[in-house]
Amino acid sequence: MKLSERIHAFAELGSSLHSIEPGEKEVLYRHAGNNNAWFTPEQCDLALKGISKFLIKDKLEKWASGYPVSNDAKKVGVVMAGNIPLVGFHDLLCVLISGHHLAAKLSSQDKVLMRYVVEQLVKIEPRFKDSISFVERLNDVDAVIATGSDNTSRYFEYYFRNKPHIIRKNRSSVAVLTGNETNDQLTALGKDVFSYFGLGCRNVSKLIVPEGYDFIRMLDLWEIYHDVANQHKYVNNYDYNKSILLVNRVPHLDNGFVLITENSALVSPISVLYYANSGDLNSDKIQCIVGSGNNYVPFGKTQEPELTDYADNVDTLKFLTGL
Repeated sequence: MKLSERIHAFAELGSSLHSIEPGEKEVLYRHAGNNNAWFTPEQCDLALKGISKFLIKDKLEKWASGYPVSNDAKKVGVVMAGNIPLVGFHDLLCVLISGHHLAAKLSSQDKVLMRYVVEQLVKIEPRFKDSISFVERLNDVDAVIATGSDNTSRYFEYYFRNKPHIIRKNRSSVAVLTGNETNDQLTALGKDVFSYFGLGCRNVSKLIVPEGYDFIRMLDLWEIYHDVANQHKYVNNYDYNKSILLVNRVPHLDNGFVLITENSALVSPISVLYYANSGDLNSDKIQCIVGSGNNYVPFGKTQEPELTDYADNVDTLKFLTGL
């Protein structure tokens, strides 16, 4: 397939995902939720809409035009994460747009949605069937992209040491607040905190605030996100973390579904948001920095990445077109 044909197929996929019939969507989301209770219909819908926003012909053409076209197809193994719905889709897109064969090791937590998206893509462009395989082991591949925890990354680094690779580790995101944020900005920040129940690396888990910062206005504005407490796994985490804070007499704020406490760590547990008056914003553990600064992600936009927002700031398409 020519690059233009691959782009056309993905643009058609974007249109298809944007217009799934309500009945089909209900069944799909129910199956996804049965496989992974974190994947509620709202979170599945958020993921599909996010993908649809960048699967647009003009965006795909502009993105791909910045890289060389290779006719030397390789077999690229991709170990996909499953912490949030379709988190591995961008890697799938990069591998196929660059003309390589995708050997995907799906996460057990995100098999339903990933398989569905691939099925829709193959319906649109049947020639992709020969370029996609689902595997359990990455024995016979030319290059590897693997996403996992800090612990699994050490295994990946060793196991794939003799192959070209991208190995991703744990990351999280922070927000920098000045105290001058508008109500709209603080409300939007709630999307960065609560989307996907805070399970994504692009979710804000830490706030950098001025000394004496008043959280009350922000917590009042966040009442619109109270529905997260209706998810049993989330509320179990909230109850557990609240008990720990109370038993250890750790000062904290509590609005009934999120706990805010001062802590120097970057990554907070589910349902907990850390804050500090300063922090290392150059840490390689940070995925996104949210705030009003020119180089910051706007409030409410962390879970709306563009095609060029590569995980861990490693240009996946450059890696693939250079194989």
